[in-house]
Amino acid sequence: MAGTKSLRLSAYAAVLVVAIGLVQVIASVSFYRAIDARTLREDHARRVAELLVVSERVARLRPEALAQVMTSGHLEVALAAKPSVSHAGQDPDLRELAAQIVRWEPSLGDNPLQLAIVRAEKGRRDFVGSMQLADGRWLNFESRDISSMWPIALRATWMTVMTALVCLALALVALRVLTHPLRRMSDAARAIGGGRRVAIRETGPTDLRNLAHAMNEMQDRIAHLVEDQARSFEAIGHDLRTPLARQKIAAELVEESELGALLLESNAEMEALLDSLQQFLRAQHLRSEPEPVDLCELLRAVVAPLGDCVQLDCAEPAVTETYREPVQLALAALIENACRYGQSAKVQVQQDRGGWRITIADDGPGIPAHHFADVLEPFFRLDEARGRTTKGFGLGIPMAHRLLARFGGALSFASGTGGGLVVTVQVPHAI
Repeated sequence: MAGTKSLRLSAYAAVLVVAIGLVQVIASVSFYRAIDARTLREDHARRVAELLVVSERVARLRPEALAQVMTSGHLEVALAAKPSVSHAGQDPDLRELAAQIVRWEPSLGDNPLQLAIVRAEKGRRDFVGSMQLADGRWLNFESRDISSMWPIALRATWMTVMTALVCLALALVALRVLTHPLRRMSDAARAIGGGRRVAIRETGPTDLRNLAHAMNEMQDRIAHLVEDQARSFEAIGHDLRTPLARQKIAAELVEESELGALLLESNAEMEALLDSLQQFLRAQHLRSEPEPVDLCELLRAVVAPLGDCVQLDCAEPAVTETYREPVQLALAALIENACRYGQSAKVQVQQDRGGWRITIADDGPGIPAHHFADVLEPFFRLDEARGRTTKGFGLGIPMAHRLLARFGGALSFASGTGGGLVVTVQVPHAI
């Protein structure tokens, strides 16, 4: 859950950064388009003013060479007796454009000037116009595709987009770097919640260092509390063995055989409960260092006391860096539980995505799926009223679960295809 919240926080921050980048791009593009509209008119006014002044001079000196001299790839000029634009357009932009032409070249103020915009093929917009010369003839011109005559805004827009993308990429990288300590904290919190001891590096900004230090101190206090509690119960269990030993001696001296047998049975049950409880409590503060472990060899040692009840399927070699004693205790409890409730059990070792998985399948009555979480709680039993029709005290599976969780492993359950229970153990892997 903590890891999910951390990822969700990072996603929200990334969305915010992306939204800011998009707003910047949209605002910049709109700004450049607004500039482009005005600057485009001014640029056309300047170009047309220069064209008309030069063309007027060329027409006066060499009228036959006017078309050859002034025509280019984007501009076509011709001298004619009639104007190509019969009357001036009523568009306010065209009137403003005509006024700007005169402002650029005041000498053109006495010449009749008629302008228009014509839509050509492929959505192109051509700028056409006619100006009457002093001899009465008309200077007709056409500027093709006026939208391409001002590329600065387009380049500026692309520069803005590229800059925004680079800034966005840098922001996302910075966001990942800044949230890495938070992800590390969330992973540590999840591991601590599973019973593991995690050494958190006290690095980064002051607040994160203080948080890491507080979490390390919290782990120390929790570990000492659990250890003290477990050792206290172990001491109590040890002290109870003395009166139980006296009770056993007294039971053997009882003349009534049935009563004596009942007392001895109760005494044996109490001793078994204390043994099981002591093993469960010891597992709460068990410490172990990682080492290379041959899982096949370890399992052979575990199943040897159980005789023909267990069928072991383990392909050599199956060596991994793990914690020997916790894994051995967990597997012993689970396999013993399978033999207790079933006639036989099959143990299989398989490699799984770089790690190792051990499955324990029995032919017993199984566990209903809605009780899979309940059996992880200490002293939980499926038989009604905690009856003693079967051996065990409901501590084996919880002990295995807590051991595996503390050292980075996992435990899961499933119902067998032919009945019974299938327990899957993800062997802890020390990194």
